[in-house]
Amino acid sequence: MFSKILIANRGEIACRVIKTARRMGIATVAVYSEADANARHVRLADEAVLIGPAPAKESYLVAHRILLAAKETGAQAVHPGYGFLSENAEFADACEAAGIAFIGPPASAIRAMGSKSAAKTLMERAAVPLTPGYHGDNQEPAFLAGKAAEIGYPVLIKASAGGGGKGMRRVDAAQDFEASLASCQREAVNSFGDAHVLVEKYVLRPRHIEIQVFGDKHGNCVYLFERDCSVQRRHQKVLEEAPAPGMTPERRAAMGKAAVDAAKAVGYVGAGTVEFIANQDGSFYFMEMNTRLQVEHPVTEMITGLDLVEWQLRVASGEPLPLAQEELAIDGHALEARIYAEDPDKGFLPSTGKLVYLAPPLESEFVRVDTGVEQGDEITPHYDPMIAKLIVWGGDRRQALARMRQALSQYRVVGVQNNVEFLARLVTVPAFADADLDTGLIEREQKLLFPDKSSVADEVWLLAALAELLRERRIAAKQALQSREGASPWRALDGWRLGGHVQRELVLRQADLVEAVGVEAAAESFLLTLHSRKVLASGTLSVDGELHAQFEGRRLRATVVATGERRQVFFQGRSWPFARVDTRHVGGTGDDVEAGLKAPMPGKVISLLASPGTEVEKGTPLLVLEAMKMEHVITAPRKGMVKEYRFVPGDQVTDGAELLDFEGADQ
Repeated sequence: MFSKILIANRGEIACRVIKTARRMGIATVAVYSEADANARHVRLADEAVLIGPAPAKESYLVAHRILLAAKETGAQAVHPGYGFLSENAEFADACEAAGIAFIGPPASAIRAMGSKSAAKTLMERAAVPLTPGYHGDNQEPAFLAGKAAEIGYPVLIKASAGGGGKGMRRVDAAQDFEASLASCQREAVNSFGDAHVLVEKYVLRPRHIEIQVFGDKHGNCVYLFERDCSVQRRHQKVLEEAPAPGMTPERRAAMGKAAVDAAKAVGYVGAGTVEFIANQDGSFYFMEMNTRLQVEHPVTEMITGLDLVEWQLRVASGEPLPLAQEELAIDGHALEARIYAEDPDKGFLPSTGKLVYLAPPLESEFVRVDTGVEQGDEITPHYDPMIAKLIVWGGDRRQALARMRQALSQYRVVGVQNNVEFLARLVTVPAFADADLDTGLIEREQKLLFPDKSSVADEVWLLAALAELLRERRIAAKQALQSREGASPWRALDGWRLGGHVQRELVLRQADLVEAVGVEAAAESFLLTLHSRKVLASGTLSVDGELHAQFEGRRLRATVVATGERRQVFFQGRSWPFARVDTRHVGGTGDDVEAGLKAPMPGKVISLLASPGTEVEKGTPLLVLEAMKMEHVITAPRKGMVKEYRFVPGDQVTDGAELLDFEGADQ
């Protein structure tokens, strides 16, 4: 067994590998970019080596710097994690040439499965069912458009070297094919350095089911059952579970055999995943093989009781697989939710910023949190915006769902937009709860997943007001202790005035809503007035925002986090951002002034789609912005005219930068 390994990755997967290595007594070396100098994986590792600037192509994708770090620190093996160089055959070859073990499959297997087109050809020879499509080398747009017409719309264009939903587009009509192909190829080049694509029939209401396989250097290969990864947004997985709901033993055995046959066909060693598209009737087609550990591997660990990273380390060091196929069994059900810094209400656009408050649910034998960040860390625009993976286990799917709902209701994130509340809604929609799964579930359930947020319950306003008043009292008490006057009655905020108690208003804003809460203070409580309703309120507020409130005879628990002028209220599985309004300020906000359209995130301008002076309708594409290796189209907010662009293709823009001047049509 190795005594020291280097982890050629970052974030939660680097932290995950470190955890297992430490348990096995193996020393770890982290690598990091300048942007990750204070990252959690750097803090956890036994050693850490700087390998370059923030952009991945200048640090985490520079193989010779990683190998130099391994040699300098005496690491005997490199664990590539997932993403970056994990499926780079040249890197695997370079490790072998340097006498350093690559904790993954041989380069020949990576090459065989690294191209979706080549893999499809290999599977065709092995008689594995394939989705109808074109997987060849002719990349002429007209030729591919012709193949799409032969296949029949809708079709799916996919980057041959792709993954993670990048370089992938569904096309429903012939007139949209050329533009979608160009966008796919640009994204493929930026993400994988390869513009090659394939075109396949888009299966309606498909399920995405993958089989975890494991091979060793002695010719053994097993499958560790399946995961259902059907719930996706923008072709990227959001929720995963194991085992797949509705899977019969016969179908599991058939898919498992197909996956093992695929792995054996390329002499596979280590952890890999064979992915299938499944019809609702249970028939399935080979989609691709990922020659690495998957992001969703924890659900497999939870239902098998195994540590897949430990298996990787043992197999890479030459040991045989710890268990044979007949010794593997499924115990219970597991779910994984990916916690992202993104805004579901804005098309899941990534969000960046400081995690000013981060409180995940408590971990237990049933609840697990895999993360690469802690409170105070930054989510930068340079890498994937994942905050954590939340994994739960239950004796059956119903119990696992209940535990996931509870864990999500306890998750607290402040500082960046995030998808926690969206996930909480997602696991409660009837379609998901009843396992009516397919990759279009999120689009199909728009009304339930994106409800109207224009109203806020009175209790939420009252909780925000009470927390603000309790915070005022705590600050006043602290200031009194620090002053020479001590506990002066003039510093008390108990509302006492000569001739009676004072009444005042506390004005709060939540999005576009503004409410004035009447306040009459007493020694131990407050009389709050909202919408002519009077409530006697009291409670306690801890320094970390835990609020225990009592409204008349009703007791409520919430969390209210104060960061600058912002107050984030967490209550009953939802959260609301509030701001206190300074009523002494007079003047408008400027929201009604015609302004340029703003960048929703930091990124690079890729193309301008409308000429200055052009009159456009609402929703017309105006500009393409690339951020975090994905393309985002900025559209016209209403009917009007493009006056002038403020940037040209290739320019980098900051979050909130005005991209163009737009003049709305007269109403």
